[in-house]
Amino acid sequence: MRLLVSWLQLLLIAPSLLVAAASDYHEQLTLRPLPFSSVLASFHFRSNTSLTDFESQNFRLFPRSLGQILQHAGTRELHLRFTLGRWDAENWGARPWEGTREGGTGVEMWAWLDASTDEEADQKWLTLTNALSGLFCASLNFIDETRTIRPVKSFQPEGHHSAETLANTRLLHGVLPHEVVCTENLTPFIKMLPCKGKAGIGSLLDGHKLFDASFQSMAIDVRPVCPPGEDCFLEVEETIDMVLDINRSKRPQGNSIPRPVPPQDLVCDQSKPYHSDKTCFPIDHLGSPDWNLAQVFGRPMKGTCPLADPEVPPVCIQVPGSRDVFSTEGSQEKQGADGQSRCYLLDPNNDFTLALTNLRSDDKATEEIVKPEAPLLYADRSFTGYGQEHGGVQAILTNPSDEEVEFVYLESLPWFMRIYLHTLSTHVSTSTATSTNSSTPNSDIIKEVYYRPALDRARGTQLELVLRIPARHTVFLTYDFEKAILRYTEYPPDANRGFDVAAAVITILSPRGMNLRTTSLLLYLPTPDFSMPYNVIIFTSTAIALAFGGLYNILVRRFVGADEGPPSPIKAKLAQLKAKFMRKPAATVQQPTEAKK
Repeated sequence: MRLLVSWLQLLLIAPSLLVAAASDYHEQLTLRPLPFSSVLASFHFRSNTSLTDFESQNFRLFPRSLGQILQHAGTRELHLRFTLGRWDAENWGARPWEGTREGGTGVEMWAWLDASTDEEADQKWLTLTNALSGLFCASLNFIDETRTIRPVKSFQPEGHHSAETLANTRLLHGVLPHEVVCTENLTPFIKMLPCKGKAGIGSLLDGHKLFDASFQSMAIDVRPVCPPGEDCFLEVEETIDMVLDINRSKRPQGNSIPRPVPPQDLVCDQSKPYHSDKTCFPIDHLGSPDWNLAQVFGRPMKGTCPLADPEVPPVCIQVPGSRDVFSTEGSQEKQGADGQSRCYLLDPNNDFTLALTNLRSDDKATEEIVKPEAPLLYADRSFTGYGQEHGGVQAILTNPSDEEVEFVYLESLPWFMRIYLHTLSTHVSTSTATSTNSSTPNSDIIKEVYYRPALDRARGTQLELVLRIPARHTVFLTYDFEKAILRYTEYPPDANRGFDVAAAVITILSPRGMNLRTTSLLLYLPTPDFSMPYNVIIFTSTAIALAFGGLYNILVRRFVGADEGPPSPIKAKLAQLKAKFMRKPAATVQQPTEAKK
């Protein structure tokens, strides 16, 4: 009877627990069609837990595996990024989340650690990187002191920290540009979600689709939040952004080889003067084709997560109001908070899909997608020079807006790139006539410089610049460097491929805070012929073996006459066989008798 009462009490309080838990977790998928038959899918998951529960290890919706690591390493705030591909700002516009949830190519990580000295911070940083390496199946344990820097201007805490807390914390940043992000990094990411990949928007996450994207970034952010008049809590945000090619995603999984479109399905540009019944200029790749959720992600969405906040719509799509969007029966459509998106409240027990129709008329061709927002800054970086001894780096920074942009430019370079700081210079040109560059004093463009030189095999180079670019201008930032010669044991197995140089981090200070990364670089160093050491080793080993063998025989063996030494057992055995053979009588051959007549 007492057991039955306990079960009844549990059933009565379960709904209240579920409502309380739902307010601490929410998830949302935002879809935005892009030019050239692409679509941006942004997955956002957020979980909260009070600091009291966190300290007592009552994690509830907060992932326990991550929380215990943060407690053991004394981490106040953590930011982790897994990124592949390149964001095409010229065609896709501004970055999602204003670039704050994006990292450089490979794995990027920075954190604020409780430490009163740099030595203590280094020890906790080592503990944190090794623990996260095992949790996310990544090579974070290779972020050693040569790949770690302490930014001064670039990164600021996103959480709420008191002045006393910040005085006893240290900021460390590390990056692995050569890390290959794959499915084994996605699996731990999904396992940290309350509903895993069984329900909600997490059921759409498939490694085949994610890593086939033109651009993808996975982000994890942990920070303390203290709302005014409320208790502080610890917040963890998990974000996945991917740009999918619609035409490639719509291919069936059993037929991955691209095949030409049938003639009857081609959409031709009839405005071309050479258009006829036999000549067609396809325009499918210029507009936004029709697609649905199951085609893009390979599966429909499996209901909603029961632990998510029911007041937050799980799915939103940003399309013009003139475009038709069809959803599964039972879902409710409402206007998004930004006024440009439509959000959907779903039936938690049924699968959900979303379908967009294709506009064929020319007068509505410009209304198929929401025009992407122009970014505040364009950034490109490349190597200059030639030869195996010296080189240079050129960063092209373009301000297309009508107002001045101030930002921090951070580079974390390997120790074998020895830069010459006195060669740092800037050249300015207007965006309308980039061919006429004019030299401008560095003091007009570069406001502050922080430079921490590298130490061979101990630490890398850290360069931070505070730059200011006038409106409608382009700045060419250049400097020279010298290539160091490595020991042959320091080369990777694919030495002739080159060494990856981490992307530069740009933090826009004004007019508003934004982040962006340049592409990573591939540095070629003087590489020895690794076949020669093997040839030398083989030749030397052969010569030593012959010389040592002959000298050993001379020193150890004793030379005597053949008749002086004791008879060899083999020789005696041969003599016995010979004598036995000689004593054996010859076999008589019987002549055949003549046949009787």
